[in-house]
Amino acid sequence: MGRLVAQCGKCRTSSREHAGYRGHGENVARNKGITYYGYVNITLSLPEELVKRVRKIAVDRDTTLTGLVREYLNELARQEAAAGRQRRERQALERSFEQFQFRVGNRTWKREDLHERA
Repeated sequence: MGRLVAQCGKCRTSSREHAGYRGHGENVARNKGITYYGYVNITLSLPEELVKRVRKIAVDRDTTLTGLVREYLNELARQEAAAGRQRRERQALERSFEQFQFRVGNRTWKREDLHERA
């Protein structure tokens, strides 16, 4: 049985064919002599039945299992960034409330007086 060779995520050529190649316009990074073209391969251990079901979903959506995972992780990162931004905005608002406390004086009116009905 032949040895598995990694493929480029952009053009599906083998990593051997990319030897010395500068990429597809992405930033090229080197780590311990290995060139990365904007993508990092990871290994997941998933139940076979789950993989089969998700591959069918991918076909229905005209994408791949990898595409679905990438889409999900991008959305997760986007939501986390938005949540962080909202948290920072809320903290800034709370600080401004603490900083700009206004003293109005004693209340000399009653609620009923404000909403008097004829």
